[in-house]
Amino acid sequence: MEGHVVLFALLLCISAAASASSQTCDPIKVNDNPWVYVTEELIGCWTSFIGQDNAEVHILKLNFDTLDPKIFSLEMNNTKPMNLILTSPCTCFALHNLHPDVKLYVKNDSRITLHANVKHDNVYKRDFPSEDEELVKWASQEFGGVTSFTTIRNLKVVTSTGTKVTKPGSSNCTLRNEDASEKHFMKIETAPLATSCSPSPQNPNDETELHIINIPDSAKPCNVSVRFGTKKTRVFLRGPQGTIWTFINLLHTQFVSNNDIMLLAMKHIISPTITLNSGNAVDVQRKALDYFKASTFTSFTEFSPEYPMVLLVLRDNDNPEVTKTSPAVTPTTTNAPHQMPLLMQLYTSPEYHSPMDPNTKVQSDKRIYAEISSQTLWDSVLTIKVISCFVRSTGSCPVVKELPFMSEACSAHLCPNSTRLSFSLDQLHELTTTTWDLECSVKVCYSQHCGDGGRVKRNLEVTQPCLQPPTPQCFDFRLPGVLGIAFGGFLIGVLLIGALWFIKIKTGSYWLLSHVSSGCPCSGAKRQPVSTNPSPSENSSANASIGSTQSTPTSSMA
Repeated sequence: MEGHVVLFALLLCISAAASASSQTCDPIKVNDNPWVYVTEELIGCWTSFIGQDNAEVHILKLNFDTLDPKIFSLEMNNTKPMNLILTSPCTCFALHNLHPDVKLYVKNDSRITLHANVKHDNVYKRDFPSEDEELVKWASQEFGGVTSFTTIRNLKVVTSTGTKVTKPGSSNCTLRNEDASEKHFMKIETAPLATSCSPSPQNPNDETELHIINIPDSAKPCNVSVRFGTKKTRVFLRGPQGTIWTFINLLHTQFVSNNDIMLLAMKHIISPTITLNSGNAVDVQRKALDYFKASTFTSFTEFSPEYPMVLLVLRDNDNPEVTKTSPAVTPTTTNAPHQMPLLMQLYTSPEYHSPMDPNTKVQSDKRIYAEISSQTLWDSVLTIKVISCFVRSTGSCPVVKELPFMSEACSAHLCPNSTRLSFSLDQLHELTTTTWDLECSVKVCYSQHCGDGGRVKRNLEVTQPCLQPPTPQCFDFRLPGVLGIAFGGFLIGVLLIGALWFIKIKTGSYWLLSHVSSGCPCSGAKRQPVSTNPSPSENSSANASIGSTQSTPTSSMA
């Protein structure tokens, strides 16, 4: 029995060891890391210059590590007229396939050995300077200007894409740190800068990815600019003392590091939150799993930069088995606008239970409650502060009105990445416009330091409250009411008839009663007979007529 117990315990130990080993992985060099894109920002420039002979002027400065083979290929067969200047302090070999309109210039004492499949008389040697600024000045004097200057480390293949160089702005080449992958007119392939790996198996149910980035202690401290994708991401960053991680954006990101982290939008540095002295790959992986309480991670990336500026981009890769090309990266600028992923929800009560549907119409006499939240995961390190809100009508003649608001209390547990406020729409009561855009400006704060967090906007349909008409007085047509009306009419009639009889008795006049009783006499008295004799005026007229008639025979007889 004891033997079975010992055997069972041994199997458990073996299983635990196998499980622990599956949580880590050994990084290897790959041509293209499907999760993380790493490149060094080297000296260069890019202008819109094209010479009078319609030829572009490009300068390639090549640097190689001592351990890598110094062999590269120039594929410039798909291009327009070009003056290509090639310089390198190293001894290297170049295989070139050049278009007849491409003129290749190398230094007189250059240690670059050129080999071509087809020999062309388009390779020229010149005595030009090696220093960057002086070389740009020489090319500008020789050809009238410089289209591009590109520094490349450990070049493998550079290919012309044949596209026209389009760069708005000055035609003067001003050298600065740049990402060479931005230059669409050439495709650059270099030896892998980073090694990477991914443990097996992955957890498909975990929506939030975990990426581990490590810079060994043997590397020089540098400034790493980090750009995140749109997926939910947790990032564990580890580097030698003096390393600074500069976050260009904070999309859906939860982060931790043993180095300083600079939030570019706020110009503020977050101090290290963990301590990790060992730069060993396995130690870093286990520390990341322990910190995030995770059973596995998505990727581990390790690199040793030789230059002080590095650009790191976390890719949106739904299928890690498929290798993707390097994405175009926006140049890193300290004055670039920063927009955070913000969401505004509206509520009708201060309980903030059920958010309003976007199509719901809001009455102007009601108080509205809003919650502005960020889709960035920062574990309450940062907070949101609302600066101002306003509404803008959506019409040909927009009306803009500032919207006063009140902050609503909310605990850090209920509002870890959000803030609450309320406002009234009373000032919209007299306006005929009903459709508005509600927009609020916010700041992101760390302790007492705040930076621009962007704006959040949503549509708002405002309606005027319904005015209640005065309640009309209704008559009571039930049986008691009808009987009351009938009795009242009967009583009025009796009183009226009594008043008439009282007048008759006192005055003895029949006139009033005769008119009231439809013109008929109300008593048995005889009426006076109507005389048949004419009136005196009628008699006189008639007499005059008779008299005149009778006088005529008399005068005739005379």
